[in-house]
Amino acid sequence: MSGQRESDDSGERDEMLNESEPTATLDPRIQEALGKALRAYCDDIVTAPIPDKFLVLLAQLEAKERASQ
Repeated sequence: MSGQRESDDSGERDEMLNESEPTATLDPRIQEALGKALRAYCDDIVTAPIPDKFLVLLAQLEAKERASQ
């Protein structure tokens, strides 16, 4: 009896997987607001100064590369 139950369950899962997913849409004003917020966030990251710790590490790597050539 348990074998029949497993078969029924897998058939239900297959049917659920084969159904097309609904398409979610957002109001264009919301999309625009989200886009602006994301661009502002990314701009802040891109324009942020590189921490001194990373600059020191980069200088050390460059010095090692020059020494190995």
